[in-house]
Amino acid sequence: MRYAIYTLLETWGFRKYTAKDSFIPKLKEVTFPKNFNKTYTPSFEYRALFYPDCYDENFRDWHKLDWHIDDFGIWGHSFYKLLSAKEYFKKNPAFFALYEGKRNPASLCMTNDAVVKIVSKKMADIISQNPNAHFFSISQNDDVVYCECDKCKILNEKHGGPQGSSLYYFLNKIAVQFPKTKITTLAYLHTYQAPKNIKIKPNIYTLFCPIEMNRGKAIEGTPGNNDFLNKLHKWSAATDHLYLWDYTVEFTNYLSPFPNFHTFSENYKLYEQNKVKGLFVQGYADIAGDLYELRQYLLAKIIWDTNTDVEAVTNDFLNGFYGNASPFVKKYLDLLMQNQKKSNRYLNIYTNPIESRNTFLSPEAMDQYDQLISQAEMISKDEPVIAKRILKLRLALEYVYFEQAKFYRKEPHGMYQKNGDSFSVRDNLENRIQDFVKNCSDFGIYELSEDGLSPEEYRIQWNYIAKNNVTKHLGETLKYKFETQSSQNFNAKKERGLNDGIKGYKDINLNWTGWYGENAEISIDCNNIDFNSLQFQCLEDQRHWIFLPKKNILKGFRNQKWEVIKEQKKQQSTENQTTNIKEYKFLNINFHVFDKIKIILIPEQKLPVWRERKNKKPMLMLDEIVLTQK
Repeated sequence: MRYAIYTLLETWGFRKYTAKDSFIPKLKEVTFPKNFNKTYTPSFEYRALFYPDCYDENFRDWHKLDWHIDDFGIWGHSFYKLLSAKEYFKKNPAFFALYEGKRNPASLCMTNDAVVKIVSKKMADIISQNPNAHFFSISQNDDVVYCECDKCKILNEKHGGPQGSSLYYFLNKIAVQFPKTKITTLAYLHTYQAPKNIKIKPNIYTLFCPIEMNRGKAIEGTPGNNDFLNKLHKWSAATDHLYLWDYTVEFTNYLSPFPNFHTFSENYKLYEQNKVKGLFVQGYADIAGDLYELRQYLLAKIIWDTNTDVEAVTNDFLNGFYGNASPFVKKYLDLLMQNQKKSNRYLNIYTNPIESRNTFLSPEAMDQYDQLISQAEMISKDEPVIAKRILKLRLALEYVYFEQAKFYRKEPHGMYQKNGDSFSVRDNLENRIQDFVKNCSDFGIYELSEDGLSPEEYRIQWNYIAKNNVTKHLGETLKYKFETQSSQNFNAKKERGLNDGIKGYKDINLNWTGWYGENAEISIDCNNIDFNSLQFQCLEDQRHWIFLPKKNILKGFRNQKWEVIKEQKKQQSTENQTTNIKEYKFLNINFHVFDKIKIILIPEQKLPVWRERKNKKPMLMLDEIVLTQK
């Protein structure tokens, strides 16, 4: 009944833009046809948005949205909840996955009858404790580990991969015990493909999670998406209860522009045509990320009715929400989309503004955006409510500028200005950072990314980089050369990234050069420069498979041959979850006797047990190679 009432109110011009912002038209009369009857059938039976105002029940009701927090008795990745490694692994390692020859607590052995029994009992308890829940998740943990024991291996081969044993063989056994319970599971990472030669029980709901996709283009008709479309078609044929988890924002940078609005309509029509019955549309959760207001409003309309006129709804929202400033906001959004399409930039949900510096977030594009937002600020200066909404848009441009300034450093658009022979932070930049933090607080933005970095922590890190990561040394004028090629994903400045006078920090995207699974070898032409100290730093971030070098070798070239000057070996790696920087020094060496020197960093031969995963290798990360005379 509420859906019908709110639909009628919208036809009369009422709007609910956000949980707090509504529009009530001044109507002298309302008309309604006599004996009028209209039935609406939503495009998807289940519609959940993970955006800030969706935590508000009234907003959900108005926009006809479901809410997973109320609807699920157990949610998301759940193996660790259903069978605790802390409780069982030490005494019963056979309950867990045999992976790469060792038992691993990151997943379960799905063919172990005791595991089925324990999980079934746990499920019975959870179901009885949550009588009003509609769904219960039995899903793998957030990892690529799966069981390769003999019994599981046979099922994997029979059913087309680990989804056969790791999920559906196991799930079917549990589902028959709870025939009236809707059991959900994630098709994610190693369970991404539909199983073969197995009939999925009718009370199992598959939540298909396509992470690796270009979010900058509609799926259909885009080169490179055929593999995804093939998987989608197979899932449509494999189950009558196919749901889909869609990722709609940049999770590593909530305030960075992410121009994907133009893809929504076509993509959701495609899902509907391929028998997707429900949607979980992930955004910023409860964080007020960039343009969240328009995103959640537009997405709610589309997933209710995929034939929604997106242009009309967008214009209606902009006019109502931004008032007289809406023409400039519209031009800003259109220009973002145009620049994205023109640049053909691959939009990744784990990208960053630095990677987009040559495309839709180029300095030239940023100047254009700034002009449009400045015009919006000017026209709304006497309207406090609208002005605050424009300020929220400004935060995104400020954030991009701050991030790119860290990358450009001493170059144009960088964070530093030259003062004689030294560099200092650009005038007023630190004040802008402080204002940014305050504005984030005012808007309730307590995190800037999925990893949980707060605006205040961001300010502290930014200021640390500004004050500590510039170095002046003798190598800045010398020729550095890669003797082994670095990773394309981590060599933005090529060799110049090793002698531009800028050190790295804990962000892997800033001033680090990477080598994946091979030695890092760099030669330097000494050019008769007199120096006796060579220093550099390496990054350790085990979560992203970045480890310190096993050995460092320093060589010198003279008399037409290379000779070893010195070697350094590291201690055994120990497991940790922190990001660390390790400094290496070669001191008191008469480098001037050599024509060239070479630094060789040798990685671990393989990943340690706690991070061993298929098709993964240790990565080396190296920053500035500093040459000085001490």
